[in-house]
Amino acid sequence: MSKNSINRRSFISSSLASLVAISTSKNRVLGANNRLRIGIIGCGGLATGSHLPSLKRMYESDNCEIVAACDVYQPRLDNMVKETGAKPFKDYRAMLDQKDIDYVAIVTPEHWHAQMTLDALDVGKHVYCEKPMTWSIDQAKKVVAKVKATGLKMQVGVQGMSDDSYETAQRYIKEGALGKVVAAQIDYSRNHKKDFWTGEYDADCKPGVNLDWNAFLGPAPKRPFEPDRFFYWRRYWDYSGGIATDLFVHRITRLIRAIDLKFPDKVVGTGGKNFFTESKAEIPDTFNMMCDYPGGVNVTVISSMANDTPVPHLIRGHDATLEFTRDGFVIREQRYRRDERPAKPDIIHKKTGAEDILLHHRNLQNAIRNNEALKCDSTTGYYAVVAVRLAVDSYRKRKYMAWDAQREKGMEAKA
Repeated sequence: MSKNSINRRSFISSSLASLVAISTSKNRVLGANNRLRIGIIGCGGLATGSHLPSLKRMYESDNCEIVAACDVYQPRLDNMVKETGAKPFKDYRAMLDQKDIDYVAIVTPEHWHAQMTLDALDVGKHVYCEKPMTWSIDQAKKVVAKVKATGLKMQVGVQGMSDDSYETAQRYIKEGALGKVVAAQIDYSRNHKKDFWTGEYDADCKPGVNLDWNAFLGPAPKRPFEPDRFFYWRRYWDYSGGIATDLFVHRITRLIRAIDLKFPDKVVGTGGKNFFTESKAEIPDTFNMMCDYPGGVNVTVISSMANDTPVPHLIRGHDATLEFTRDGFVIREQRYRRDERPAKPDIIHKKTGAEDILLHHRNLQNAIRNNEALKCDSTTGYYAVVAVRLAVDSYRKRKYMAWDAQREKGMEAKA
């Protein structure tokens, strides 16, 4: 038998196994009184501080439970098991082999998001993956293709999308309430007293004893163990895009939904270590990005880790301006020069929903059970990844980045 024949048979067998796994998972969920069983991959601060309390509140009301937990750091895994009674796993792939898990929540560093998502989908698990959906643009394309091929549900963890303000804003904008949209602005700023994105870490953390350092690195470049890289991974390019991928992804996704944007034409990222100049962090403490979208829409996102005074979150149209508020949004008429007619009354939207991980999980669960539309699906996640990763590439290369729509690939913009 030829090598090509063997490869074809192997591919067909693998594909059939994936389809059987997916079919089995879907059929199993529809039984057992619709109870959804959840596996948590990554048991750090976000998992224990946000996902865990939200999901535990949902056990009775939403008929779900955490049945499995996985982490490469034993103290975190032990703590999650103590809080939930979940079955512990050190290797996420062994956890995915469990037949009684309906969906997994991936709450890991960014560089692991894509592979874990793809592996989960391959064995028929639905996915809640923290933002950003993937570390790179190429990974995002693969995830979108896999979600489409499997028909499984994937929620990207931009929980602000469970606030209805952005889908409602889109409806008003499509109806012409703002006229032609020309620009939007938004921010995500914080003020750290000392170094940014740091804190206390466990001095007892020992690779080979209670930490699988190689498993943490995974697809990232191989390096000797450094506590700072493990505990403060958001500060390093190997594992994160820093402010852009951890914070801006929350903001740009809202505007993508509200204005009904997709891929930008061009993106520029600027900033630097403007305050924490002695920091070990590779990422900047001050970062700004500007995106030009098709149709003449310019989006600006700004941030500092040394000043948290916000800018108004606005969508500017020729006829009116939409400003997001704590309660929803308000649309105020934009007066033209020398326009003496009476002003139109403001349009005020009182939001329903909220920026809430509980609501975001509930939406995914309703999607699994009843095919409810997802608040932040993989395609939306892809649009956001493209914007923030092009901004990171622009900053690091000191180049204006452009989007090649035909090849779906970023490239340096031509002068």
